[in-house]
Amino acid sequence: MKIATFNINNVNRRLPNLLRWLRAAKPDVVCLQELKSTDAEFPIMAIEKAGYGAVWRGQKTWNGVAILARNAEPVLTRTALPGDRNDDEARYIEAAVNGIIVTSIYLPNGNPQPGPKFDYKLDWFKRLRSHAGKLLKQDIPVVLAGDYNVAPTPSDIYPTKSWDKDALIQPKSRAAFKALVDQGWTDAIRTLHPSKPMFTFWDYKRNRWPRDAGLRLDHLLLSPQIAPRLLKAGVDRKMRGEEGASDHAPAWIVLR
Repeated sequence: MKIATFNINNVNRRLPNLLRWLRAAKPDVVCLQELKSTDAEFPIMAIEKAGYGAVWRGQKTWNGVAILARNAEPVLTRTALPGDRNDDEARYIEAAVNGIIVTSIYLPNGNPQPGPKFDYKLDWFKRLRSHAGKLLKQDIPVVLAGDYNVAPTPSDIYPTKSWDKDALIQPKSRAAFKALVDQGWTDAIRTLHPSKPMFTFWDYKRNRWPRDAGLRLDHLLLSPQIAPRLLKAGVDRKMRGEEGASDHAPAWIVLR
């Protein structure tokens, strides 16, 4: 079973890229972020034609998350992260697919920091940690997939000081990610690739893709019930080099 997470950065604009990748990579489950479309604008007909069922939560202009399943219909379990009734940003969706609970997470960026956007990021992390802890107690197979907007360690970003003030690599951001993983989750990509960069994001600015000046922001965390099934993990880097590409590349795992 192949599960992927992909910040598509506008699902309608990148639809040709997405459909080409679906045909070539044949993932069984795809967690999309940054749809940048309303619910009504989500290209469900094209996705169904490609052989995928889908659940999604859109939002005009920004955010938006979806879960696709090949030759199956995801069973929707949540369309929002619990813990704040006033939070109306479309950043979390959760569904059951073939006996596994899968999430699509689009964690807040947090810039500029310090400030209210960074506070929102850290608060969102706390809410995610609380909900993730409850999932662990249910003793079920779970994959927390998504764009976490955190490069967890210095090895998850190219050698540079240009990002030092960015929310993506702040000590508090990294500590929040570590606290989540330390609940008992397995960072799938880093587990199988302990020494490789495994970047998933290359900013459009400053020639960063040709220079391979990337960051690892997209993660798949596995619950103890499913971690032993992990066979492979990787990043489809070539997607970032396509014409009209997202600034992210799909990260994926294969489970036994």
